[in-house]
Amino acid sequence: MEETLIVIMLKDKETGFLDKELGSYKIDENEQLIYNTYAVENEDGYVVHMKITCDKDVEDWEFDAIYDYYDPEEILKEVISFSEEEDCYNPTWDASFKFIDDISEMERKIKKILEIHKKELNSVYEAIADKRDEY
Repeated sequence: MEETLIVIMLKDKETGFLDKELGSYKIDENEQLIYNTYAVENEDGYVVHMKITCDKDVEDWEFDAIYDYYDPEEILKEVISFSEEEDCYNPTWDASFKFIDDISEMERKIKKILEIHKKELNSVYEAIADKRDEY
């Protein structure tokens, strides 16, 4: 399995432009779940916004079903906030967490979030498999 490098850039609050690289991280599993990622600076340091999505294109009926059945309880133990993103083709969430200066700790954090998200997605796919007629 090949590794993927995720680069986290600092996003300027005023312009929206990505200004500076904060770090790059090796991800060897579930990298396809990351839609994009960036960090913003606040009074406490940097906050990473990692947009995570599905590992496949979903059908129209699945879109609402996935949001309805997704339980954020486990992922909320790892992040500051977790919210649905409205303007994406597939269900997408913004997982926000504090930037960690240590590369291996940051890689562990990203991998843990992706692992929890993947497990929950699989549970959702299983739960909605026979719900097409309800949507």
